[in-house]
Amino acid sequence: MAVGDVMTGDNNETQDERDRLKQRSRSIAIALALLFLVVLFYVATIVRLGPDVLNRPM
Repeated sequence: MAVGDVMTGDNNETQDERDRLKQRSRSIAIALALLFLVVLFYVATIVRLGPDVLNRPM
């Protein structure tokens, strides 16, 4: 085994921190995409129902 092959604890911690940050960024992106879809479907539903949806006989 060569000297360059040995991984130090600092290198592993740095890689773990980078992986956590990448996963967090990915999770935030997915959450924002889902939020956008929810808002899009909500707006599309309101538009399709029309402005008189609340003016119906009870």
